[in-house]
Amino acid sequence: MKRLYRVTQDKKIAGVCAGLGEYFNVDPTLIRIIFLVGIFLWGFTIVLYFICWFAMPTKEEIKD
Repeated sequence: MKRLYRVTQDKKIAGVCAGLGEYFNVDPTLIRIIFLVGIFLWGFTIVLYFICWFAMPTKEEIKD
C-alpha cells in the first residue's frame, strides 16, 4: 500500500516535493518546478505547501 509522507533525505525545505515525487513516481525536481510556477502565477501553492508540510508525516514517523 502506497503511503504519502515527507522525505527527509532528499529535501530542500521540508521534503514535501520529494515525498510527492516518490508517491507519484516522478522526479522531485518536476514537482518543485510545478510548485514554483504555481507560486508565481497563482500564489496559492505556497499555502498548499505549508499545509502539506504540517499534515504529512515523515518517513521515519511512519516506520515507527
